[in-house]
Amino acid sequence: MSVSKNKKRFIAGAECPKCKTIDSIALTIENAVETLTCVACDYTQVQTPTQAKSATRQFEQIIGVFDPSEQDKE
Repeated sequence: MSVSKNKKRFIAGAECPKCKTIDSIALTIENAVETLTCVACDYTQVQTPTQAKSATRQFEQIIGVFDPSEQDKE
């Protein structure tokens, strides 16, 4: 596992799509790629800027949108 120089930012109230633990999801951004990680079960989801832009609705200012159903397709 590689170590990121970026700080983990925890998402208050977020529920892990895998283990359902609340307040265990951390967001890191490195080289414009957003990564969600659950500190309870090591679930990981990666999103590129293109994916984030396609999930953002017009006139909204959103940092990023993650769709857990996209990871179930692996």
